[in-house]
Amino acid sequence: MWPTAVVQGGRSAWKGPFFVAFPNLKHALENNIAIKTQARSCTILPNFIGLRFMVHNGKDYVPVTVTQDMVGHKLGEFAITRKRFTYKATKNK
Repeated sequence: MWPTAVVQGGRSAWKGPFFVAFPNLKHALENNIAIKTQARSCTILPNFIGLRFMVHNGKDYVPVTVTQDMVGHKLGEFAITRKRFTYKATKNK
């Protein structure tokens, strides 16, 4: 990948960040309700701070609470899609 694509973030500046309009955003902020979504490519905006999302990882919905450090990242970065690999202990007979 070219270094200019990394610096620019990979999206045209005139388009702005990609985000999905959540219709119940205000209601969720007032009542501390988690918003269920499959939009993993949605950019986290500053007005999402303090919200709870249930982001789909392909099998389940993973809870994600948005903090100040997450602004500008994607929702899918915080819902891991792969399990950690571990060796199972075998029983000797």
